[in-house]
Amino acid sequence: METSSKRANRPAESPGFPPCEAESSASCLGRERIDFPVSVVLPAGGSGERMGLPIPKQFCTFLDRPLISYTIQAFERVPWIENIIVVVAAEHLDLLKSIIHKHCHKKTKLVAGGPTRHRSIFNGLQVFVENGCDSQLPRPEVVIIHDAVRPFVEEEFLLKIATAAKQNGAAGAIRPLVSTVIATTPESYLDHSLDRARYRASEMPQGFLFDTIYQAYQQCSDYDFEYGTECLHLVLQYSGINAKLIEGPSSLWKVTYKRDLFAAESIIKENLSQKACVITGVHEEAIHLGHCLEKILVAGGMKVDIISTSCGDDGSFAKNVSESYNLIHITVSTACFPEIKHTVETVRKTDLPVLGPVVLIVVHLNLSECTSFSKRMDELVTIRGFAKEAKQWNILVYGLLLNYTKDKQKWNEALESFSCVAGTLIKDRKAALTGQLFVV
Repeated sequence: METSSKRANRPAESPGFPPCEAESSASCLGRERIDFPVSVVLPAGGSGERMGLPIPKQFCTFLDRPLISYTIQAFERVPWIENIIVVVAAEHLDLLKSIIHKHCHKKTKLVAGGPTRHRSIFNGLQVFVENGCDSQLPRPEVVIIHDAVRPFVEEEFLLKIATAAKQNGAAGAIRPLVSTVIATTPESYLDHSLDRARYRASEMPQGFLFDTIYQAYQQCSDYDFEYGTECLHLVLQYSGINAKLIEGPSSLWKVTYKRDLFAAESIIKENLSQKACVITGVHEEAIHLGHCLEKILVAGGMKVDIISTSCGDDGSFAKNVSESYNLIHITVSTACFPEIKHTVETVRKTDLPVLGPVVLIVVHLNLSECTSFSKRMDELVTIRGFAKEAKQWNILVYGLLLNYTKDKQKWNEALESFSCVAGTLIKDRKAALTGQLFVV
């Protein structure tokens, strides 16, 4: 068994998916209601044949991070989950070990999987049993089993599964059937169809009293190990426990086909774009621009915090910067580049770049209508140097030149264009555009 040795001091709310208010409420509720140990087993040994790619789908990367890392982080951000056991094919242990190290997964342990899904899950459970492995972990009262390629599970639903498993012995997620299920004859003719209203699709996560699921695996047949896939059926057959079924949200879907990777990337980008931090100096025009930008972005559905570089001494600057994946730094002078470098260094010291790409848009507000365009561009070209350096730390730096005008209509149009460009850079998070200068 392998374990991550790196222990990072994470911000309270800095996962791959920024938590919404509902998730924060669930965290508080979870701490109050979960007074028993809970751990997770993630089988991740699939070959991904349906994906049609040279590597298993759980290792496919977008936004410089493998899919399995997003799933692990969904559980690591839940404070009442103690350990996450990832069961992976032996030939991929070193690859997953490097992923855990790179992305600072601190609750995660690795176990070599078996030739089938049930054998892999059983290997994961044995980590908690005396003499089951070289380094035994404390046995949880409830264990949650989930798929490594379902990255969008939410804490509120995990709370429901864990609580129901504690009360009933077993619990599982279900979803309505999307299509009608039919049976065919050996000659490929229609035999009969099922009443869709009576049936549900079994989904993940599923939760169990640890002793219940472990004893079921101890008793199950070789046929079950080789061909079975449903854990709820095992505890019904061998432990006589009828699982509590809970209808889950649509976000429980499984990444199965290549097109699903694009959908997952789109969802993650949307999650990372929910909040921005606007940084201003003490210059009155920069502060005013910050508030104008705040109104436009908030109207578009984004949460915005405004902070000043002057608050860095009391630590609040670092705190605010460490809580957002999107930073907009407004300057009125190219002499402010040391402040921008300080912002980059502040972000670098957090775990944000490890968990997802951080966007930093450097906005230069040009107040002088007399200064030539070429001179301003020459001054701003210095952004490219440290943008290239920042990209190595997964911080995407873009430059934006906003020319002030006293014409109110033209200024409002410029603000709208500016907000549109900034919003697009935040949502697209294109690494290829780092160091580029945009003019509004």
